[in-house]
Amino acid sequence: LTAARNASQAGTEPSDAIRVVNSVLTQLDQIKRHSNVVILTTSNVTEKIDLAFVDRADIKQYIGPPSEKGIYNIYLSCLEELMKCQIIYPRQQLFTMHELETMDFSKSEVSEYSLKLRNIAIKSKGLSGRALRKLPFLAHALFVKMPTVSLEMFLEALSHAVDEQGKEKDNLINGI
Repeated sequence: LTAARNASQAGTEPSDAIRVVNSVLTQLDQIKRHSNVVILTTSNVTEKIDLAFVDRADIKQYIGPPSEKGIYNIYLSCLEELMKCQIIYPRQQLFTMHELETMDFSKSEVSEYSLKLRNIAIKSKGLSGRALRKLPFLAHALFVKMPTVSLEMFLEALSHAVDEQGKEKDNLINGI
């Protein structure tokens, strides 16, 4: 909404777009009369949200990108599913973040893969949940290219995929 208004003020946005923005705001005002209607919206482009839209919200809740623990859990659930489907084979034990914390992140033969996954999670900070869910798929498609792979090889591929995602994000931000 903000982009449309700002472009309109600059004279670069068609008047139809501004009419749409104003229509949405008007409809929101009319819906507020009904006590049995709840409107829930989300955006991952918070800096582009029009203040006129935000002002109409009764409750505003910012939920940032997943924490290190959240990222680890997202990856863990993806890897568990890949092991269940035998894309990652043989099945290896991966600890939860709570179990790693209980072990004080001590390195051992049984915690090695979990600690590698934690390092990948740390490297993934700032990525959206949607991007994190896609990364195991991209790791397999771009770096594994085999129907079945060991956990060790998959973690290496996932690490490369995270690096590539970071480069792509930087390129988008810098306009490259």
